[in-house]
Amino acid sequence: MAYVITGSCIKDLLCADGCPTDFIHPKKDEPGFEAATQLYVDPSVCIDCGARVPVCTSDSIDSVDDLPDEL
Repeated sequence: MAYVITGSCIKDLLCADGCPTDFIHPKKDEPGFEAATQLYVDPSVCIDCGARVPVCTSDSIDSVDDLPDEL
């Protein structure tokens, strides 16, 4: 099951801390971080473990199958 980060993302990067596969971007040290309005999941790297979902403080990470009707 793939995961996505929705528009309610606040870019606090708590979801990226401790990620075993480094699939959430951009990081603070990557180009475009300041201009980005939200983070994104790199689906080619994500192992779909769901470990980052509960640490997201803005409830912005959803499985593709469970996306809310209104984003």
